[in-house]
Amino acid sequence: MHTFKDGWQILKDDYTLEYGGDRLYVDIAAEKSITAEKQGRKILVEVKSFLGRSFVNDLEQAVGQYVVYRDVLVETALDFKLYLAITQGTYKSNFQRKLAQMIINRNQVKLLIVDAESEVIVQWID
Repeated sequence: MHTFKDGWQILKDDYTLEYGGDRLYVDIAAEKSITAEKQGRKILVEVKSFLGRSFVNDLEQAVGQYVVYRDVLVETALDFKLYLAITQGTYKSNFQRKLAQMIINRNQVKLLIVDAESEVIVQWID
């Protein structure tokens, strides 16, 4: 089990969600113990590079996938929060566009902004 600097432990790569006989694979499942009194936080993280020819096409696919995963989590009552992980560069260059902001806000996509070189989470956007 891998542990990051800020205390998150990776539980599983390619975490499997099942619903109605279909299987979906989220990139990372992780948890962090907060205190002895509180239950630890659990997250699922879908990592996206946004390196395709079209940022808009990549955004459509990423948000569509995120919404499907989130809906399965709600329907199955799994105790995970779902995040879309992107690099700091992608966030600064593309996620400041009006279209991206509108899509992220309307679909209530939670973002993890990651420094690609140090592999550290630099910002949580709920």
